[in-house]
Amino acid sequence: MALGNAELALGNLDAAETAIDRELKRDTRDVGALLVKGHLRERLGDPRAASSFYQAAANQAAAGSPVPPPLAGLLTHGQRFIAALQGDYGAHLREVVGDVLSPAMREAIDLLTGKSQVYLQHPSVFYYPGLPQKWFYETADFPWLEPMLDLSPAMRNEYLARVESGFEPYVQHRANRPAPNNPLLGKMDWSAHYFWQDGSLVEGNAAACPATMQALGHAPLPHVPGRAPNALWSRLLPGARIAPHYGMLNTRLICHVPVKTAPGCSLRVGNDRREWTDGTAFVFDDSIEHEAFNTGPESRVILLFEIWRPEIPPEDREAIARIFQAIDSFGIN
Repeated sequence: MALGNAELALGNLDAAETAIDRELKRDTRDVGALLVKGHLRERLGDPRAASSFYQAAANQAAAGSPVPPPLAGLLTHGQRFIAALQGDYGAHLREVVGDVLSPAMREAIDLLTGKSQVYLQHPSVFYYPGLPQKWFYETADFPWLEPMLDLSPAMRNEYLARVESGFEPYVQHRANRPAPNNPLLGKMDWSAHYFWQDGSLVEGNAAACPATMQALGHAPLPHVPGRAPNALWSRLLPGARIAPHYGMLNTRLICHVPVKTAPGCSLRVGNDRREWTDGTAFVFDDSIEHEAFNTGPESRVILLFEIWRPEIPPEDREAIARIFQAIDSFGIN
């Protein structure tokens, strides 16, 4: 390594590379040697090789391998070099492949160039195999959303009449379970006004909001004793953020119908980030990593409810319901 650095300092690039190659043959994971090799390949006009060695060095550093202090700046340079090369690579691909691409192909190119990452279903409790990996579904595939959206103004009026009534923290501590490690635990920053909760109708809230209940009557809510449906107004206060997380199971989709939209409020599912707007519903797979933000000055309120994924056949829906009934009854005398 010392010989390679000495040759490099003298401008003897070929001799320096020979010395560094000997070092890498001895230890393929030497961070310093990988960085210097990347630097040599960069100076010798081989950007793709340079990027590969810089990336290998960055991976080793991220895994805890020590970075020689004199080369810390070269590590930073290498990371910037990789980012710039990925941008050039993406531009080259788009130039050769063309601009008229399907959304799937645009996403594929972003994944290929490192502009985005792969997000897949990762439910915390129950995984049903073989389902398509879709972040958002097309709302046109759910025609019953249209009459629900027509009721948004009436639902907004009901919310404004109950803005101080019926809400509770969304994240709560169950007395017979460990407290969740969630910064929103017990806080009203993210709050819920339930109409259906764990399969039971919340009669007082339902009676006070006939337009909202009429809207929910259009939706094919699932019915699983002790589990579903769940339907609520979900309110996010200014400055609140729901951290990235996964839902419990991948056999459902989550639906959002706007009640009170607000500027600066958005939902990210996978690599797709969207803002809530009047007249537009969301249908998404919450078993994929997702998060929500309210960076604006007003509260955002949506009607949130769940439906079965359309790909799940009726007989499997019944079996899934029995599974969760078995889970709930296990260990209870």
